Amino acid sequence: MSGKVILYTDGACKGNPGPGGWGVVLRYGDTSKTMHGGEANTTNNRMELMAAIRGLAALKRSCAVELYTDSQYVRKGITEWMAGWKRNGWKTSAKKPVKNEDLWRELDAEVARHQVNWHWVKGHAGIPDNELADELANQGVAELARA
Repeated sequence: MSGKVILYTDGACKGNPGPGGWGVVLRYGDTSKTMHGGEANTTNNRMELMAAIRGLAALKRSCAVELYTDSQYVRKGITEWMAGWKRNGWKTSAKKPVKNEDLWRELDAEVARHQVNWHWVKGHAGIPDNELADELANQGVAELARA
């Protein structure tokens, strides 16, 4: 695949824990796709991770990806902390189990399929695709409330 895939991801949670949602905006050239979903009892961090996982999993073959998130937890986790967690048997530097290890492992597997550049963007700062990802995440929450 030539060119880069652009992913904007976001999570939302009403209460923490509480009902949560995730949203993804995927762009490649002139093509775009949006996705969203939710879980009844979750945390914002889990929804932020789920958005990145679902966005990368939607890519059918190995791609160069520019992934934008407003979650420092996700960006720092994957770019700074994960190598140490793996070295320490999925324990933090304080020797405690890594929170959300199941999703971190899933994200690690998805990232291994691609060449991903991670970018942090300020949330609610008027960046159109970040705002859309936020709307989609909140749509995931709203759909749970209606169900």
